[in-house]
Amino acid sequence: MTGLTSKGAATRDRIVRAATDLILERGVGGMTLDEIRAGTATSKSQLFHYFPGGKSDLVSAIAAFQSSRVLEAQRPWIDHLDSWESWQGWRDAVVDHYRGLTHKYCSITALVNEVAPTDPQLAADVAGHADQWCELLVAGLRRMRANGVLRADADPQRLALATFATLQGGLLVMQAKDSIAPLEAALDGALVMLRAYAVS
Repeated sequence: MTGLTSKGAATRDRIVRAATDLILERGVGGMTLDEIRAGTATSKSQLFHYFPGGKSDLVSAIAAFQSSRVLEAQRPWIDHLDSWESWQGWRDAVVDHYRGLTHKYCSITALVNEVAPTDPQLAADVAGHADQWCELLVAGLRRMRANGVLRADADPQRLALATFATLQGGLLVMQAKDSIAPLEAALDGALVMLRAYAVS
């Protein structure tokens, strides 16, 4: 929201941070606005002041906050994916971030899948954050190819998509099995795939 005072912005941020853990733990469908108000110590008028669209606005803000939190956990690696060392560092940072989380809906794609049937516009908005994440992988692979680390026939867009899809699959299995091992295996497999395009 624009035009907020510093106090208003701080209040909105507090609500988003508190609501994020509630939504990610129980899912969008598992939380009512009354439960969110209770969990965030927010009045009804206050909640709708900062989120006029109600739950949809709040979920959109949560997706943006969660996306920024996930990307920040991958820095500085994700901004400089120009060597195999940086890709290994990125892999380790992703694993470290998710190792201690217990949220069932910790991945952005899990939120997309939940809201898509009832709110396609919100799903598209949330999916935009996943696209931003994937584009950072594309940028890194383009730098690798430009620097002669990847073969000229490597397709950064397709390789990044495959890596991102593998990552998201690893997150889903991780949540189902309550174990970090599937995510580690998925990312290790993705790096093996990328190295297959390395210049000899």
